[in-house]
Amino acid sequence: MGPIDANKLWQNFLDTVQNHYMDFDGRIGRAQFWFYCLVVFALWIGALVVAAITTHLLLTLFALALLLPNLGMTVRRLHDTGKPGIWVLLLAVPLVLFMLMGIFAILGGALGFLAMLYAFTRLISLVSLVCFIALVYFCAQPGTPGGNAFGAVPPVWTPGPGAP
Repeated sequence: MGPIDANKLWQNFLDTVQNHYMDFDGRIGRAQFWFYCLVVFALWIGALVVAAITTHLLLTLFALALLLPNLGMTVRRLHDTGKPGIWVLLLAVPLVLFMLMGIFAILGGALGFLAMLYAFTRLISLVSLVCFIALVYFCAQPGTPGGNAFGAVPPVWTPGPGAP
């Protein structure tokens, strides 16, 4: 791989956030998806530093602001691999398990809550990790050659200088 144009990475991020904020249709190539993730990760690190100095509310606002673009990019990446976008809901499995744990805890009282918290927090964390790894694996797969049920082959995108 040649040199990476940081401006092109930033433009890819801005294009996604400004023009595809709630776009769950179509396909996106691997390079464009993973370099978008790189920019989000770098911004997350910056938000962590600022939140450590100020307030952690910034992290919540940052996560909420990028929730839909991140889900949209992941759905479009899954579409490129020929998988339905609904698989992005793998990320919701831990949330559902925590909600069920809360319901059972309410039914069991304070001692029931502590027992559930102790017994299932590690299990839910493990399930979260497995779901996240599965989603990363699906997104890392090459796209289907030619068109599929979700659209035509996405245009080739490279992070290097030159044509978009």
